[in-house]
Amino acid sequence: MKRLIFAGLAAAAAVLVAVPTSAMDYSGKTITVIFGYGTGGTYGKTTLLLTRHLGKFIPGNPTLIAKSMPGAGGLKSANYAYNAMPKNGLYLLMPPDMSLVSQVLRPKKVKYDAKNFTWLGRVFGSNNLIAIRRDTKVLTFDMAKKSEVIMGSTGKGSPTFIIPSLANGLLGTKFKIVSGYKGSARTRQAMEQGEVRGVSLAWAAWKNGHPQWFRGDNSFAVPILQSGFKRDPDLPNTPLISELVKDPNAKAAADLIATSSLIGRGLALPPGTPKKLVPILREAFWKAVNSPGFIEDAKKSKLPLSPLKGAEIQKTVNEILGMSPTAVKAAHTAIFGKK
Repeated sequence: MKRLIFAGLAAAAAVLVAVPTSAMDYSGKTITVIFGYGTGGTYGKTTLLLTRHLGKFIPGNPTLIAKSMPGAGGLKSANYAYNAMPKNGLYLLMPPDMSLVSQVLRPKKVKYDAKNFTWLGRVFGSNNLIAIRRDTKVLTFDMAKKSEVIMGSTGKGSPTFIIPSLANGLLGTKFKIVSGYKGSARTRQAMEQGEVRGVSLAWAAWKNGHPQWFRGDNSFAVPILQSGFKRDPDLPNTPLISELVKDPNAKAAADLIATSSLIGRGLALPPGTPKKLVPILREAFWKAVNSPGFIEDAKKSKLPLSPLKGAEIQKTVNEILGMSPTAVKAAHTAIFGKK
């Protein structure tokens, strides 16, 4: 039985295990999968799902364990992976969906270059959704332009900060963001308890954690805005930020942020990992996420599936990092204000 461990990482691994020199060298090994949020959200649940199934498809059937490294809206884990994670094929990262956007918008704040990560694949992508408690009496985008709404956030690198900030800058909404919550589950709890009135999360996270909040004519929460390239089929009446802006630069900024919906939840190797291990792990990832057992467990865990291969994600990553300076400047100004 695989041992699944969730724990905060205080420091880099003290012992470096030898790099596997052949496929069979994974026999008896342990692979650690690191994710940048708390254990109660879709990052933790997706990582846990992968640790249960991925090892079955890696030659030698290694054990996989999951470790949580929350901080800075998930960016702490990406910084660790780039600068300190052992590069021996025994450590994997689930990058935050905003890790690329953060690099483009705040290059001096991040300590990594995402194009140097090697993607194994994606489990699913998801639009981000701003949702507000119904009893706040802010039921539409237009009403959010007239009344201040307190929003919970895990940090500036997270969609909990970036999406409402973008709406403020491009659309004139009055979202007041309170940062510091440890994980999406904690932000939802704060919303439920009334500490904050709304949160911006991946729609997949909302569906996984509190789908009942959106049911019925008197639902607890109201969807206000979403970020993505097309409306989620579950949210046909909720406008996209990009639909509400007319200026070409503003639309480019909205599209830049929407690229996070393509990244979703997946796995990557740190730079410097031996290239000969990449095809082994990419093939294993693809077989795992398409296996009947994985699909069944994803359904039980209420996680969506829209897998993409590592090479496709790698192409998307390079495109995001090559976005036009005009779009980057417009997005940065909207979210963080003028320099």
